[in-house]
Amino acid sequence: MPPPARFITSARSVVGLVRSGNEDSALIHSHLLAVADGMGGHAGGEVASASAIKTLSRLCATLDQNLIDSDSAEDLLLNFLHDIDSEVGRVASEDSDLTGMGTTLSALMLYNKGQSVALLHVGDSRCYRLRGKELVQLSRDHTVLRELIEQGAVTPEEANEHPQRSFLTQAIMGEGSLVPVLMVYETEPGDRYLLCSDGLSSVIDDEAIKTGMKIPDLDDSLTFLVDAAYASGAPDNVTVLISDLDSYNEVSTQISLIGAAS
Repeated sequence: MPPPARFITSARSVVGLVRSGNEDSALIHSHLLAVADGMGGHAGGEVASASAIKTLSRLCATLDQNLIDSDSAEDLLLNFLHDIDSEVGRVASEDSDLTGMGTTLSALMLYNKGQSVALLHVGDSRCYRLRGKELVQLSRDHTVLRELIEQGAVTPEEANEHPQRSFLTQAIMGEGSLVPVLMVYETEPGDRYLLCSDGLSSVIDDEAIKTGMKIPDLDDSLTFLVDAAYASGAPDNVTVLISDLDSYNEVSTQISLIGAAS
């Protein structure tokens, strides 16, 4: 039996070159990572993503106590998604300026002594895994463009210039009508994970993401990816979490919130 594992993470959330504020939020914990990209007028995007991440952060107390097993992991994440959706709806209902606000969410939970990860995903904030030389996008974009590509109406080469490339088919808006992606994967030693807002994935391609993720040092890998987004114009906010699995003897209970949730 391998020793228990945790996430070791480098993370950054920065304002894009044409944005005045940061609507992204992220959570970093030894067993939970999450990125949320908010949307909405006035401060709606910032409030929505921060509400989602702060609500999700309550899950960390359960993770710290090692109370999650394979049977309960998926139900636990779905219950928290319901809580997040309810909280976003509640906050929006109390301020007319926040009407219509919403957020994406990609959350990756490590459990079963580090042998499994569960991915909860709504929207277009992505999760990637680098295993050896193979890069895989674990999340599935909830976008009009993704549906058009799958239908054969648009080629991947046409996607970057398509006028509907940023239109979401799902977001957390407090409406209780979500159909999230929830998937479980077994981990392997050497796995590296990346969570990011579309401020990264919409401006650099998977080959560039793979190049960045292959850089051994986490901080250097993070810097490469953020710099690549800026070199490509960074029209949106850029949030990147890059994590390795590492064995541990003592549980870390530290929670870091960055971006609008900080």
